[in-house]
Amino acid sequence: MHFVKIDAFDLDDAWFQALNSIIDNGHVYKITRGSYKGQKRLEFDMVFIQVTSPGHQIIPLIPEGMSIPPPTSMEYVEQYMAYILTSQKTTHEDYTYGERLVAPVGRTKDGRELAFEVNQIFEVIGMYKSEGFGTNQACMEIGMPSDISLDDPPCLRLIDTRVRYGKLHFFCYFRSWDLWGGMPSNLGAIQKLKEWMAEEIGVEDGQLMACSKGLHLYDHCWSYAEARTGKKITLEDRPAVE
Repeated sequence: MHFVKIDAFDLDDAWFQALNSIIDNGHVYKITRGSYKGQKRLEFDMVFIQVTSPGHQIIPLIPEGMSIPPPTSMEYVEQYMAYILTSQKTTHEDYTYGERLVAPVGRTKDGRELAFEVNQIFEVIGMYKSEGFGTNQACMEIGMPSDISLDDPPCLRLIDTRVRYGKLHFFCYFRSWDLWGGMPSNLGAIQKLKEWMAEEIGVEDGQLMACSKGLHLYDHCWSYAEARTGKKITLEDRPAVE
């Protein structure tokens, strides 16, 4: 197992460094279960990303003249952030992150819902405001045991929090994470959530940290990554994971 640590200034820097690093350090394998079954992807064994000033540049910057689509937009990030603040869900979705954060719902194998009415975001804000910052209990969970039976279980599993040095910091874990199509929007929305929660608590915005044993780049995005980084993805002498 190869551990990769990325020290980044802002979210644009984190994304660009991750693209560069996965080309050098990613294992290639064929997907046997999950999204895009049958395709190949590059994936880190384990990656830890620390972003010291995540609010500086929230979305990735694509240099002018590059004919590649941006992975997200500020408009989409703002919509996504609003989405995770509510329990709104369409009939085509098994879950949403917002549903899990503000009104967690589990599901049995026969489809019955198990509701646990608690708004974790407000609970964390209230915990810090009423009882101070000396706690390790302000952790917001997205994953739950019934997810193991879903065809598409949540990628983000928890957002742990800490107020230290006068700032609110987030620690996120993703079981699986799409580097091109997911990471920019996910971290952008989570950062906006953190900024809002910090304001409600009455502290400054802090660092954003995320780890994953499944940060990956699908083969249909390899050409985009090559164009953005100026590197070539070669599979020769690269260990394959079966």
